Amino acid sequence: MRRSTLLLLSLGLSATAFAQTKPTATPDPLITKMVQDISEKNLREDIDKLVSFGTRHTLSDTKSKKRGIGASRNWVENEFKKYSKASGGRLKVEQDTFTVKPDGRRIDRPVVMANVMATLPGTDPTDKRIFIVSGHIDSRVTDVMNATADAPGANDDGSGTVAVMELARVMSQQQFPATIIFVAVQGEEQGLYGSTHLAKRAKKEGWNLVAMLNNDIMGNSSGHDPEIKDDKRLRVFSEGVPATETADEARVRRTLSSENDSPSRNLARYTRLACQQYVPGHEVVLEYRPDRFLRGGDHTPFNQQGFTAVRFSEMNEDFRHQHQDLRTESGTEYGDYAKFMDFPYLRRNTGVNLATLASLALAPAAPENVGVLTANLTNRTELKWEAPKMGEKPAGYYVLMRETSAPEWQQKFFVTDTKADLPHSKDNYIFGVVSVDAEGHESLPVIPKPVR
Repeated sequence: MRRSTLLLLSLGLSATAFAQTKPTATPDPLITKMVQDISEKNLREDIDKLVSFGTRHTLSDTKSKKRGIGASRNWVENEFKKYSKASGGRLKVEQDTFTVKPDGRRIDRPVVMANVMATLPGTDPTDKRIFIVSGHIDSRVTDVMNATADAPGANDDGSGTVAVMELARVMSQQQFPATIIFVAVQGEEQGLYGSTHLAKRAKKEGWNLVAMLNNDIMGNSSGHDPEIKDDKRLRVFSEGVPATETADEARVRRTLSSENDSPSRNLARYTRLACQQYVPGHEVVLEYRPDRFLRGGDHTPFNQQGFTAVRFSEMNEDFRHQHQDLRTESGTEYGDYAKFMDFPYLRRNTGVNLATLASLALAPAAPENVGVLTANLTNRTELKWEAPKMGEKPAGYYVLMRETSAPEWQQKFFVTDTKADLPHSKDNYIFGVVSVDAEGHESLPVIPKPVR
């Protein structure tokens, strides 16, 4: 008898139904190649081009071909079209325009804004899942209403914008069963207008939006206070209690103490595993709060609409090169220039995004109606669920398990059925269930709800 089978039997598990496994040891060679294809040269050149537009302030010129938000939007759109042509027309490119009225705060006149979008449609007509990755194209200086001064916006948020562009270039060469939307949103600095428009559109049109990745300020590895270099780590922020939680959902959350298991929190954990698998030597740091202290970003409107969304940001922001008038004071240069960025670091952070997106878009849809049975009072845990109703049929499922005090999943069991009976008490552990295909691509985890 094999040693692994003896282990299963000692745990009280059927050797034919379960296999205790470690996370997939062999990365998908396609995802590995795509991560390797991310070009540092392209990222650098695209940043330089964005900076060349002088300012990308939301209230800046829209008519000029060389300066302002209009020129920069058109350039990103044309780059998306080049990628589409190179991919045989796979990308569907558009500027999604909308009008914002004066708000008495950061919009002083009616403004026509636009999100520049490149959509890579899924190849499986039965798979309606959508994934979004974004960065914001607008920039600013010290005075948020100054629409004429030069505002390079290299790192904030040229870094997120060019990362999205490079992801579109590389990923459009491949096919995924689910749909991926690459978008440069406008109006972040004036009040998250572009992302709010897109989130509300997704809600109104009933998109099956599974995950949204927001990239903002993620291309500089040298901090300000303290001034240290950290080019091996990337922060991911995620909300705990969902913004749209109902009274019934709040009751269940309080009963189970599941504040740390929101969909966005589990997406954050997923990004950390994707980084470990495909960007060796790099690390995603889980920040268990919605955003930086008392701040927000373009993932926030998606959370507010009930969608699963997280934010990527560099480990150490340098506020001398963020939201600053261009100047030199007491020997210190202020301004968001490209020369203060770390492009190898930006390339690795872009790779984390790609690994996450590709893994999710290649995986089967998540299991449905996942429940933990409570009819019998035992020290075992019985789980049941239903196969996803869209896309390919999973090859099986992983039951994830961790201690209630553990921040990340600790064990996983492979199951071919849609139920599991584990010799581990639901009093002591938190469980999740994911769908997995034959190549090892996993869906996001679903936390079971109590059922009888």
